[in-house]
Amino acid sequence: MAVQAKIQYVSDARGKTVGVIVPIELWREIESERETAYLLRSATMRQRLLKAKKRQGGIAFEEAREKLGI
Repeated sequence: MAVQAKIQYVSDARGKTVGVIVPIELWREIESERETAYLLRSATMRQRLLKAKKRQGGIAFEEAREKLGI
């Protein structure tokens, strides 16, 4: 079933649509896109994101936690 089909509309007593209920997967996607759009408005953040996207190296999450003592 398509995500669009899972969206539920909430109406008031007059039948006017006043809200929606969306699947959490779709909501997280929307939030992520909004955050990315917000960050891209800043030239500095845009450059940082593009640089990070090209980065190849890194360390495992558990290794980072161990180094940070958390």
